[in-house]
Amino acid sequence: MNDGPKITFPCDYPIKVIGDGVVGLSDLVLSIASEYDDTLTADKLSERQSREGNYRSITIRFRATGEDQLALLFSALKKQDVIRMVL
Repeated sequence: MNDGPKITFPCDYPIKVIGDGVVGLSDLVLSIASEYDDTLTADKLSERQSREGNYRSITIRFRATGEDQLALLFSALKKQDVIRMVL
């Protein structure tokens, strides 16, 4: 039985966060993610605002060391009221 491809850790793992179009969202995401990856810097983050400015999409290149680390990060991000989705 094949459960699909497995992630080989450690690896660079792209994480996309979609949140409200508020000022400081990228700083919030970077601050939270830095707690789980001490190599994370602002240059590993890209940001796009929606056409109407209601939402921001932030992608970070995160250094993942294991599934538990990723689960904790996703949980911490999803707890924020201004974050709508974490992919």
